[in-house]
Amino acid sequence: MITYRNPILDADWPDPDVIRVGDTFYLVASSFNRAPGLPLLASPDLINWRPVGHALAAVPPHDHYRLPRHGGGVWAPALRHHDGRFWICYPDPDHGIFMITAERAEGPWSEPQLLYPGRGLIDPCPFWDEDGQAYLVHGWAASRAGVNNRISLCPISPDGTRLLGPSRTVIDGDRLDGYRTLEGPKLYRRDGWYLIFAPAGGVTDGWQSVFRSRSIWGPYEERIVLAQGGTDINGPHQGAWVDTPDGEDWFVHFSDRGPYGRVVHLQPLRWRADGWPELGRAGEPVREHPVPEVATAGVDGLARSDAFDRSRLGPLWHWQGNPAADWADLRGDGLLRLPAYGDDPGNLRHLPRVLGQTLPGGPGTVTVRLDLAGPVGTRAGLVVLGETYAWIGLELTEDGPRLVCRTGGASPIEESLVEPQPASASIELQVDWDAEARCRYGFRTDTGSWVPLDTSFQAVPGRWIGAELGLFATAPFGTEPTGTAAFAAFSHRLRPAGTASAGGPG
Repeated sequence: MITYRNPILDADWPDPDVIRVGDTFYLVASSFNRAPGLPLLASPDLINWRPVGHALAAVPPHDHYRLPRHGGGVWAPALRHHDGRFWICYPDPDHGIFMITAERAEGPWSEPQLLYPGRGLIDPCPFWDEDGQAYLVHGWAASRAGVNNRISLCPISPDGTRLLGPSRTVIDGDRLDGYRTLEGPKLYRRDGWYLIFAPAGGVTDGWQSVFRSRSIWGPYEERIVLAQGGTDINGPHQGAWVDTPDGEDWFVHFSDRGPYGRVVHLQPLRWRADGWPELGRAGEPVREHPVPEVATAGVDGLARSDAFDRSRLGPLWHWQGNPAADWADLRGDGLLRLPAYGDDPGNLRHLPRVLGQTLPGGPGTVTVRLDLAGPVGTRAGLVVLGETYAWIGLELTEDGPRLVCRTGGASPIEESLVEPQPASASIELQVDWDAEARCRYGFRTDTGSWVPLDTSFQAVPGRWIGAELGLFATAPFGTEPTGTAAFAAFSHRLRPAGTASAGGPG
């Protein structure tokens, strides 16, 4: 018997929604402040996934998101296929709910249209009923709206462009015993029942509920259908019910892994005789399970290594703010050139020009080569970025290049983890992390062996996201952009737990 093991996507793919169109499954995830946004994956079997692009080239309003608005931007989206088109409805808790469409998941996608303006509107899901009427179900963010723990519904035009009536609360979590932070609704219909799948209880310690009613406006009865129970899978949180062409039913959801973010799990789903779904194994998430009938042998379509041999960035890269066209120079020659503009904020949390990927579920090692040129004060390197961060790289001084390793975050001033030391302007950098995301740093020159630094850094999550691996180059304020960091051979390797990295103890 062939089995799969959870998580099926062991990295930060927050708030996943999944649909099937024909024989292909599609997944969309939150992207928050990062651009491009709304990453999309495709799979033939719910196990093997590959990127197909992003639905947002930049986050609107464009000027607002030129800077890293940590915790803002694109929250939990919903992906649907209706009337021959793909639809993504996504919220920005500071601006409202947007709708975009495309004929193909690969795009091109339409420009975002503000469907429902307002603060605190989150987690929308459109629904087209059998009579042609369309609706929008959504939650609330207390940080902006002053209320949460409730699910609301409003009618919308079938083309998804405007509201047709006010939003009404259809499920009030304050009236349900033990409920808190009810959010993330997904609306379906089955056998005459309207079903709202929605998590509650918070990201790290919550559970998954299902609500059902014969009327879309309620009243709804509820049942908890998935909770941690006696397993080691915490807070099985929001996701999607999806079926296969062979008639199997599955539930895709996330579980929060701290610095590794919201990783994606797959649970079997069966329908009981009383019409309620049963998820996982007797309502508890499975760690291992037989694969779906449609599963095929596959390879990892989410490889993170990048030879920079194309004229555009690979699909797993993103910036911390809306990018300009000249932020990266790719010529297909094996080099990623990042211009060192004179806009160094002194704290990488405030620099939009950090080019990142999500930190893969560990343990692992990333290496990259760096050649740096520019005026005094120019710096560039490899960073592990969360609410706090640490980076290794080069800084150009009056006495020549220096190898540095610094940490920052809450303070506007970085601190050195090791004393700066003379270095070549051409160097190879390494970060290595263990299963708990404890990071070690190292370097080597063309003729040398790996030299581990006598320091470590505990990676931490960002704002609603996991930690990131990033590349950056910058220079002091007012400096002309004459500096350039040329990165080559970005390489990611998985490493069995307990083994040592090339640079020293793991």
